[in-house]
Parts: sequence; structure tokens; C-alpha cells
Amino acid sequence: MRFHNYYVYLLTTSDNSVFYTGVTNDLVRRIVEHKVHLNKGFTDKYNITKLVYYELFHNVDEAIKREKQLKRYPRTWKAHLIASMNAEWNDLSESIGVTKKIIESARNGIGVPGTSPGRQC
Repeated sequence: MRFHNYYVYLLTTSDNSVFYTGVTNDLVRRIVEHKVHLNKGFTDKYNITKLVYYELFHNVDEAIKREKQLKRYPRTWKAHLIASMNAEWNDLSESIGVTKKIIESARNGIGVPGTSPGRQC
């Protein structure tokens, strides 16, 4: 059996006023895509680029189930969840390997690298 990683993550704006919940199989790549506004949509429109929370799953169905669960929760509940992992609401991007060099390369069209960290749920 092949080992797979899936991530559920929460992003916010620089002033923590708007949240976005997503799921991906490559957290580094996906966060870089958000930071360089690769995909036009909600996160691009509201400049939601700060990674404040994530969870790791090995089953895609469980990850999708958790994403849907988080999307249903009210803002205050999400804020408590974020604070439980990240009390200062820091951008966790660098801690998972998203560097300024990687972001600049992606902005210049060189590509978005993969490989994501492990924080198992």
C-alpha cells in the first residue's frame, strides 16, 4: 500500500479578518499557489495568504470530511482552533518549507515545488 498525505489547512488575511479552509495533497505547493495568486478566486480577491493552521491525514476521505466539518464551524470556533496550535497567529509557511526564494521562483514562472511536512491527525 502506498503512503499518501493530505492536508486540511486554514488561511487568513494579514489582519486575520477573513478565513479560508482548504484541502490538498501537497501543502507546500498549495500555499505557494495562494501566495503568488496563481488561481483567481476567493483567496486572491481577499488576499488570503497567511497559513495559520493545518492538519495531516493519510486518507483522502477523512481529510475531505474534516475540511467540510471545519467549513461548517463558526468563526469563533475556528479562531480557538487556530490559537490552540498557533497562539500568536504567525504565518506558518516558512515552518513547512515555503521560503521567499520558492515564492519568487513561482512568481517568475519557474514552477512550484512539492514536498510537505508531517503533522498527523
